[in-house]
Amino acid sequence: MSKIIAIEPLLARVGIRNQLLVKVSTDDGLVGWGESGLSAREDAVAATIRHFAGFLIGKDSNQIGRIWQESYRSQYFEGGRVLTAAMSAIDIALYDILGKRLGVPVYQLLGGKQRDEIPTFPSCQSADLDQLLAKARVLVDAGWDCLRIYTGEFDGDGVFDPRKNLNRAVRELVALREEFGPDLVLGIDLHHRLSLAETADFCNRLPVGTLDFLEEPIRCETPEAYRTLRSMTNIPFAVGEEFASKWQAAPYIEQGLTQYMRLDICNIGGFTEAMKVAGWCERHYIDLMPHNPLGPVCTAATVHMAAAVPNFSWAETRQGPTEELGFHDPELFPVQIPLDGITYKVPDRPGLGIEVNEERIRATTPTHVEPPHLWRPDGSVTNW
Repeated sequence: MSKIIAIEPLLARVGIRNQLLVKVSTDDGLVGWGESGLSAREDAVAATIRHFAGFLIGKDSNQIGRIWQESYRSQYFEGGRVLTAAMSAIDIALYDILGKRLGVPVYQLLGGKQRDEIPTFPSCQSADLDQLLAKARVLVDAGWDCLRIYTGEFDGDGVFDPRKNLNRAVRELVALREEFGPDLVLGIDLHHRLSLAETADFCNRLPVGTLDFLEEPIRCETPEAYRTLRSMTNIPFAVGEEFASKWQAAPYIEQGLTQYMRLDICNIGGFTEAMKVAGWCERHYIDLMPHNPLGPVCTAATVHMAAAVPNFSWAETRQGPTEELGFHDPELFPVQIPLDGITYKVPDRPGLGIEVNEERIRATTPTHVEPPHLWRPDGSVTNW
């Protein structure tokens, strides 16, 4: 038995965002690291982690599945994104510890390695079409055969006009397809900013074969809305980064409402829950396309999961040459899984295979981060 002696949330400023890490320590001298994925709500998640620590300290760190169940079920009000983001970070850290204890990489704990390297897709964005095409050219010339653009920008006052943005996005996607031909896998992230009707209109304006995947067009609370939308377009959907459990993922898998599963291992419940969702997706021939927008701990967890599952397409990377976000600062994370060209090579180091410079992490100065608050032209609030 290896008892947990400490669980500590550490909020750090890394690049343009805060990152919420979790340090778990055991009585045999091991330390594991996890990361929470609920960006800009880190204080709420950190408080939950401290609450969980109150009953998890003294538990056997090897009993990862049992710890997950106790954290989830030892309350009347189940689940929720804040709770599972906290559970995710702790779960990832416990897998890191177990891998270190056994001297094996985490993917070995998940059934072994299905692949030696993890394909990725990068993103690019520009308000100017020529600049967007130039950025895409940089990515294609670097070797990527899959990339994603965003739905557009909002003005300095936070006004998001969906119709103007959709018109522009159609022009951009058509131009990208004409420029790069049929071999490029092309997606767009709509960041759930649209209504069902707006999304259907957008899809209907695109020439057949323009778009290979449509990411998060509307919010995920109502599977019935996605069922309606699914009947209105043949474009594959990429949905799931908002899911906080297998129960939220269930209708999207069982009813064929998404063709790519965008689960986030730092939100859905860590390795314990992500592997269950992955297996469920395999039954329905749905490939994983993991959300990976955070730092080296999130990336390492994503890589180990991606190495272990058979049904996998691409992992998101925020380390492409068209994005300079600073999330993978080598001074804070001296050992991490680097982007090697267009892929992440699966590491053989024990645990997650990363190291954290704890002294430097603690020396950073986190600042309050609030996502943009957006309005439509009529003044009504809309989704960021």
